[in-house]
Amino acid sequence: MNSTPQWLSQQEYASWREFIRMQEKLVGRLSRLMQAESSLSAADYAVLVELTEAPEGRLRFMELVKAVEWEKSRMSHQLARMTKRGLVAREECVDDGRGAFIAVTPAGREAIAEASPRHVEAVRRLFIDALTPEELDSVAHLSRRVLEHLEKVPD
Repeated sequence: MNSTPQWLSQQEYASWREFIRMQEKLVGRLSRLMQAESSLSAADYAVLVELTEAPEGRLRFMELVKAVEWEKSRMSHQLARMTKRGLVAREECVDDGRGAFIAVTPAGREAIAEASPRHVEAVRRLFIDALTPEELDSVAHLSRRVLEHLEKVPD
């Protein structure tokens, strides 16, 4: 890739930097609060949300990787830690001997049920309360536009 990049304008750069700063501060603060107030890390919580919202509380490994946008190695290490703590389990797939499901366990369901009230309170306090209902609609609209665009753009 030897072509010269199309550099960002001042407006584009400022918008991008403010978005990144907000996202990093928000995720960092939520992560610290989760760790301090529950037995779950932010990564644990992200995995458990996906699994508890999935049909039958389970997903194939690659579905889970795609859902949280992590690298396979990061997911493998995260699942190994969560399996040791009894939050998730590997289940063989009867239809496909090569594949397996990652399933939330009863202990995983209990852990996320205990952490969720604190998480939602923090989301409200740190994000929701800072915006008007109209601004929340705008954030949702812009987020959907970017997500739709990402589905069309190759990695």
